[in-house]
Amino acid sequence: MFVSSETSRSVTLVRLDRPPANAINLDLLDELVATLEGLAADAPAAVVIAGRDGFFSAGVDLKAVPGYGPGEHRRMVSGINRMVLAAYGLPCPVLAAVTGHAIAGGLVLALCADVRIGSLEGRYGLTEVKVGVPYPQGAIGVVRAELPPHAARSLALGNRLIDGSEALRLGLVDEALPADAVLPRAIELASEMAAFPADIYAATKFELRDRTLGAMKAAVETEPLLAAWLSASPHSE
Repeated sequence: MFVSSETSRSVTLVRLDRPPANAINLDLLDELVATLEGLAADAPAAVVIAGRDGFFSAGVDLKAVPGYGPGEHRRMVSGINRMVLAAYGLPCPVLAAVTGHAIAGGLVLALCADVRIGSLEGRYGLTEVKVGVPYPQGAIGVVRAELPPHAARSLALGNRLIDGSEALRLGLVDEALPADAVLPRAIELASEMAAFPADIYAATKFELRDRTLGAMKAAVETEPLLAAWLSASPHSE
């Protein structure tokens, strides 16, 4: 198993652990989607999504993807869209403990959170164009919704990696801390937010995200990548 989930003191910790870089293959993606959709069906008081030490996630595993057939490519695209819609649509507080590098699909996952605590030692970026991977509709939708336009343009079109300090300046993360402080801080904040009135939090989050989620769901229904996968890169994002 690459995804674990445990609840302690009202906070559910979802941890990704696929050595060495938490690159997203179909197995990890299937487990993550099942976990997130399970939480959506019975929302806890708060959720923290964390990675391994040094890596939140390096993105889609492009060592594995070239060996996938058309059906597996479609599962990957659909899985990414389901991951985004489930994580972004959770009614409870969702925090990302960005424990290290968050690149491409890994950064997309972090952007689904309500609050993002980032590692100063991590590298951050959207490198899909550079490695020849098109964005599924859910992924580009959350990038558009959560990043200021100048940051989205700089990262998605520039395809550069930035450090934790610049990630804070551009609004990718809400706090940037030494790596060993990231998860404790995320859990601390999640514990505080878990005490908020759940119905009021959910209603307010719905008002903030309903229009965006509606547009994302409509775009996912007509996902053009289900007909073709355009990547042929031999390495991970």
